Amino acid sequence: MTDDPRFPDRREALKCMAWAGTGALYALNAGIARSAILDGAGPGAASAVDFTFLQLSDSHIGFDKAANPDARATYREAIAKVKALTVKPDFIIHTGDITQLSRDDEFDYADQILSETGIPAFFVPGEHDMVDEGGGKAFLSRYGKGSKGAGWFSFDHQGVHFVALVNVADLKPGGMGNLGAAQLAWLKADLAGRSASTPIVVFAHIPLWTVYEQWGWGTGDAQAALALLKRFGSVTILNGHIHQIVQKVEGRMTFHTARSTAFPQPAPGTAPSPGPQVVPPGQLRSMLGITDVTFRRGDQRIALIDSTLA
Repeated sequence: MTDDPRFPDRREALKCMAWAGTGALYALNAGIARSAILDGAGPGAASAVDFTFLQLSDSHIGFDKAANPDARATYREAIAKVKALTVKPDFIIHTGDITQLSRDDEFDYADQILSETGIPAFFVPGEHDMVDEGGGKAFLSRYGKGSKGAGWFSFDHQGVHFVALVNVADLKPGGMGNLGAAQLAWLKADLAGRSASTPIVVFAHIPLWTVYEQWGWGTGDAQAALALLKRFGSVTILNGHIHQIVQKVEGRMTFHTARSTAFPQPAPGTAPSPGPQVVPPGQLRSMLGITDVTFRRGDQRIALIDSTLA
């Protein structure tokens, strides 16, 4: 999937992003950075950017516990915002935990609602997408065409190279994510020969840096992957899993985690363990709000503006 025919390589520049708690909308421009806010990109936005794309994460279709008795409803709200955009993103990436239990009816529902956008989508699995008897076969049968191993792949779009990694295969409860030797060897080959000026966007489910080791919020062999990426001038790494926005800048690599569309989790170390966080019903959508993030290539300062679903 390195050369996806839907996305011809045209211009090389990752410039600006706008994020959302129910999803994250990214605007990429070869000139001045512009924001494209999920709540409604204006009519002039199309001429200001090369393209946009959207991140969704941790939809947990099928979840119905106290933290959110109807995760399908909040997922529908997120997709409704996407459908209402004036400027449609070129594609969507979903950074895992599409479902709660890897059941066919859960995948079917997620696909049905997402298909209403008419926007192409790319997926990496979360651990909840790999709990079927086949250990992820249900996920791969739907989303793994052309991928390698447990579902990793790459593609190019308008001069930006996108890399989808899988760090939830054979995940132990509470354990750190793992990429494994085969995937790291593939990543090395995938990046070889690419110009250091090529903007890189990496997306995976579990963060590729250690947010909180005690809860398994990190990837044990991430440093091996980051060592392969450090020669590039602009690397953006997008993750889910922890259901909250955490960010980090390390050299020329910028890391972001996205909120869930289903339920919040506690901040690292503020509870006995991770898991669905119960908040008063009137506060739930304030925990699933929209965050606008502006990223300028070469600038480590990232501006965050939160607006909620409430």
